[in-house]
Amino acid sequence: MEAKKKFSKEELIAKAKKPAEDAMKLHAFYKGKVQTALKCPVRDVNDFAIWYTPGVAAPCEAIKEDINLSYEYTNRANTIAIVTDGTRVLGLGDIGPEAAMPVMEGKALLFKYLGGVDAVPLCLDTKDPDKIIETVRLIAPSFGGINLEDISQPKCFYVLDELRKDCKIPVWHDDQQGTATVNLAGLYSALKIVGKKIEEIKVGFFGAGAASIATARMLISAGVRPENIIMADSKGTLHKGRTDLQGEFEAKWHFAQITNSEGIVGGPEEVFKGADVVYCYSKSGPDTVKKEWISTMAKDAILFAGANPIPEIWPWDAKEAGARIVATGRSDFPNQVNNSLGFPGIFRGVLDVQATTITDEMCIAAAQALSKFAEKKGLSEDYLIPTMDEFDVYPEVATAVGMKAIEQGVARKTMSRDKLFAIAKERIEYARNMTKCLTENKFIKLP
Repeated sequence: MEAKKKFSKEELIAKAKKPAEDAMKLHAFYKGKVQTALKCPVRDVNDFAIWYTPGVAAPCEAIKEDINLSYEYTNRANTIAIVTDGTRVLGLGDIGPEAAMPVMEGKALLFKYLGGVDAVPLCLDTKDPDKIIETVRLIAPSFGGINLEDISQPKCFYVLDELRKDCKIPVWHDDQQGTATVNLAGLYSALKIVGKKIEEIKVGFFGAGAASIATARMLISAGVRPENIIMADSKGTLHKGRTDLQGEFEAKWHFAQITNSEGIVGGPEEVFKGADVVYCYSKSGPDTVKKEWISTMAKDAILFAGANPIPEIWPWDAKEAGARIVATGRSDFPNQVNNSLGFPGIFRGVLDVQATTITDEMCIAAAQALSKFAEKKGLSEDYLIPTMDEFDVYPEVATAVGMKAIEQGVARKTMSRDKLFAIAKERIEYARNMTKCLTENKFIKLP
């Protein structure tokens, strides 16, 4: 077998900068990444009488009598909205709705190519959480689901909670539930490698934003003991004395009460001391996390460095400091633990059974499916969960989520596991084959 080439640190850093350089050229070349395409034929001008007036009046009248038929006679059953106010975009912060559009278009691309889901980017010109809530409520009849994206905390918690109360379609925040799902999947696999039990591990969180809070919630639902968790934000560890969190930061205040059972007071370095696992969702690196902090972690330490576009510490530096397993959010490093492995399949399953919500149990089922898929391929310290090009995983995730929705009674449609898998596989392959066909026939031009 040919030996794998070893890169110097300088070569690795240069390689890490290359995607940004290419992005500037190719975004200008294509002027966007998604467009509207027809899914029905136009054989001649007479077809307009079917697809538009006068023929279209018949399905309109039918939907008026039973609005559930909107899922049968329109593309609503396969369409979601990606909603953002541009206040927490990647590691870039509050860059505004216009600057957020390239990310939302990229998200729509992944939804379609990996999940067969039609997604519409909607960047809102408001930072008012109540206006965001009202907007989503008003547009809900046009969509089968809502993906909230890159909304700053603490308002992201309020927006999600309020919309989940009364929306008749599933609403989820990918920076919360999506991140938590893939983080749990990575943890399941990492624990299998190091031989530790989820109910016994000590977990640290460097950063206490939406991703960390949601991941902590999900880990507790999956078996991690809250007293074994310690979190830190920009002001230090969360503990019962952090009364500054009351009121505006209720989610943080809640975790200040149930975690950090020893009442440890100090800076971010405290979350690393003796920790089996640390999740980092802080500012972009590479020197945000110090090597000396990593060296204080427990034996067989597991580190998730989730900042984008640059992780809080380069993986090779973390390993030099003693971490056994290191994951980041980047596709050009081993162990990409990125939402892209979760949301396409999750929404595929949600839409196929017309679920009314997305529960924690559905997310845990997705995490288990991701870990099991990787386990069948062969887990290693550099392979925790599937890579984005292992396309067979997405129907598996969709099926696990859809079956859990049926089991929990939140699905409008019920079917067998085999039927659900076949539908998901067909719809995902359709999207990929369509892209291939457009490219081969030069409707999508190569740069």
